[in-house]
Amino acid sequence: MAFSAAELLTRYYAAFNAGDWEGMLALLSDDVRHDINEGETQRGKDAFRAFLARMDAHYREQAHDLVVMATPDGTRAAAEFTIHGEYLRTDEGLPEARAQRYVLPVGAFFEVRGGLITRVTNLYNLADWTRQVGG
Repeated sequence: MAFSAAELLTRYYAAFNAGDWEGMLALLSDDVRHDINEGETQRGKDAFRAFLARMDAHYREQAHDLVVMATPDGTRAAAEFTIHGEYLRTDEGLPEARAQRYVLPVGAFFEVRGGLITRVTNLYNLADWTRQVGG
C-alpha cells in the first residue's frame, strides 16, 4: 500500500514517538540521504540505523505539535514540531549529560520517491539546545 507524502511523515513521527526504529526505517529508501543538523550528510539505511542507535543511547525525545505539509505532487514534504527531550548520557563533543530536559522547535524537510522517504534534513538551533542543557 502506497502512502501519500503527508501520510508517510505522519507514520514516521508516530514511529519516532513510539521508539519504533524499525518502523521508521521501513519508511525509508535503501539509499536515503540524511542531513544531520550542523553535521555531515549520511547515506543509506545502515547509517540511519546507526544514527538512531546513537541517539537512543544519549537522548529520549518526543515530537509534539506536529504539522505536516506536502507539495501537490507528493515529492517533497516538511514537518514542523517541538521536540521535548531529556539528555541521558554525554554525547561526544557536547556538554555533560545530567538528565537535563529541553524543548526545541524543529523543522524537517523530506523528499519522497516510490512511496518511500529518500531524504531527511533536520534543522534546529544547536546553540539554544546547548544553553538549555547548561553547556
